[in-house]
Amino acid sequence: MTDALNDLPADMPVLIAGPTASGKSALALRIAREQGGVIVNADASQVFDCWRIITARPDPAEEALAPHMLYGHVAPTQPYSTGHWLREVAAILDGGARPIITGGTGLYFKALTEGLAEIPPTPPAIRSAGDRLSLDALLAALDAPTARTLDTRNRARVQRAWEVLKATGRGLVAWQADTPAPLLPAKRARRIVFDVDRDWLNDRIADRFDQMLEAGALEEVRKEAPHYDPALPAHRAIGVPELMAHLAGDMTLDAARARAVIATRQFAKRQRTWMRSKMADWIRVTPG
Repeated sequence: MTDALNDLPADMPVLIAGPTASGKSALALRIAREQGGVIVNADASQVFDCWRIITARPDPAEEALAPHMLYGHVAPTQPYSTGHWLREVAAILDGGARPIITGGTGLYFKALTEGLAEIPPTPPAIRSAGDRLSLDALLAALDAPTARTLDTRNRARVQRAWEVLKATGRGLVAWQADTPAPLLPAKRARRIVFDVDRDWLNDRIADRFDQMLEAGALEEVRKEAPHYDPALPAHRAIGVPELMAHLAGDMTLDAARARAVIATRQFAKRQRTWMRSKMADWIRVTPG
């Protein structure tokens, strides 16, 4: 861990990626306290203001130790994409603050360091139509070049590709071929990715979900239950559907807890696979 921070200029942007529960936020806070800078969220679930506990956002005590940005600032019904995030990060960079960008949404980091295609927004009617289709139906309708690039188990990514094709008549891969220059080229930042042991991480995931429950995750979800819409990205955050099912009387709390832990472990596995493939030239750190 310390090797990754050696000779780190105090004004150099830092990118910290890793699977859920791997310790990214703690490293970001350490750098901010020792060298200064603003911690910027790069987690697609932590942007929503309805969640703090269930998405493991930094708590108020941690936020008091260093500036934090792009956490809990989006309403659950408000559209929020990689493009939205990138524009907000651009404003932070223009403001002169030294960013310490941390999270587990690999697409955010890819867009930041490699550029993002300027795709027209999706009309609400097309998005609603996509919400009504099954994952298999969405996949069947995609153009072959785009389908080959996707994690076919990630409904959000598949639906996004379907929406782009439906709205523009052009596949996502074709749009990406016209990607402009990146906002923060890789050579201008210290890029760190957590490479963690599977069993170690699985234990941490289970322990963290228990801690979430003890901290009030169920009450947090109960508060949002009257507005619950499983089609909203905000309400697809891991742990939310499972605890909503418990509140609806469809399963016990123990069963909801077990399903949420399994879903988180599966998500972490996909993150680890993606990061090992797409972030092979990043500095790898191992906790401990």
